[in-house]
Amino acid sequence: MKQSIIDGIENHRQEFYDISIYIGENPELGHEEFKASAILAETLKKHGFSVEMGTCGLQTAFTATYDSGKEGPTIGFMAEYDALPEVGHACGHNLIGTMGIAAGIGLSKVISETGGKVIVFGTPAEETKGGKVTMAEEGIFNDVDVVLMVHPLDSYMKSGTSLAMDAIQFEFFGKASHAAASPHLGINALDAVLQTFNSINALRQHITSDARIHGIITEGGKAANVVPDYAVAQFYVRAAKREYVNELVGKVKCCAEGAALQTGATMKSSFYEFSYDDMVTNAALSDAFTKELIALGVDENEIQTQRDGSGSLDMGNVSQVVPAIHPYVKITNEAYACHTYEFRDASMSEQGREAMILGAKAMALTGYEVLTNPGLLAQIKDEFKRQKTFSV
Repeated sequence: MKQSIIDGIENHRQEFYDISIYIGENPELGHEEFKASAILAETLKKHGFSVEMGTCGLQTAFTATYDSGKEGPTIGFMAEYDALPEVGHACGHNLIGTMGIAAGIGLSKVISETGGKVIVFGTPAEETKGGKVTMAEEGIFNDVDVVLMVHPLDSYMKSGTSLAMDAIQFEFFGKASHAAASPHLGINALDAVLQTFNSINALRQHITSDARIHGIITEGGKAANVVPDYAVAQFYVRAAKREYVNELVGKVKCCAEGAALQTGATMKSSFYEFSYDDMVTNAALSDAFTKELIALGVDENEIQTQRDGSGSLDMGNVSQVVPAIHPYVKITNEAYACHTYEFRDASMSEQGREAMILGAKAMALTGYEVLTNPGLLAQIKDEFKRQKTFSV
């Protein structure tokens, strides 16, 4: 049956190539991915999936289900398809989205024999207000046994960790006045922003090495001769675990409150993007995926073990509610970083598309193992239960 899965993907290789190119040539920002979500959903429909658009009230999200009608596990594959401003698909989401549907279609070719379900989740806006956050909060993944997605990179890498993150904004309200004629009558909101940065810089000496706090000034006044009466700063606060992010956010808020007190401004805080939880990789599921990747011809020595995660993923929120993995496949021989023009070009290359097909096959074959090997599923679930118990 594994060969049927491989053939089910190979027989539609050109179709998947064309979809990834189409999405790559039509980059759309988060929650605006109307072309990408439509072509992915329509392709799944054509291959016999039942598709619901607008999952959780998100216009460009979808849930596509292929149900065998028999008892068995439910395997979930993730599709991402949002682009970045200016650089387009410089994170390879054109490959990720197509890889997700290709894996689902491949596994659907044997589902009538194995039993169970295959679900492809269309998840918008990973780069900003992650669709997976809303979907996880609303329980979309609660009845799924495992969830898999694969990300492009400049190397093969096992699924690892990611940083939990909060995106916090501080607005400061002061009082305008002429900066030369009557500065004593003003309250400088920009000074409050600068004091916030200074306080956070001092705080950095006393945080753990896994934590990161970085920010920008998005509003700092309109003219040099007017005391700014309104200023805004935005920060990302990250750490290896959600609990420590919560603690750090409290300290960062104190920095902003202190700055407001020093300058006489008033302050309002808010979260300007969704909060991402840390990624918890299910090792048993990850090992099963790595085994399939090697069986498909990848040299075991090429597959790296991920160092501590440095970015943040909305897949982290999913991994808190269902066993999940987020490994990487190699799409370029050059050391290109994600979110660059070079990586965008790699995601549109022949090598990128070959890696996409490889990743789809490995995901689908891993799903088959979960469907047909009760011992593996039990191991996955036992590990997940231990992880949740430990985290509590």
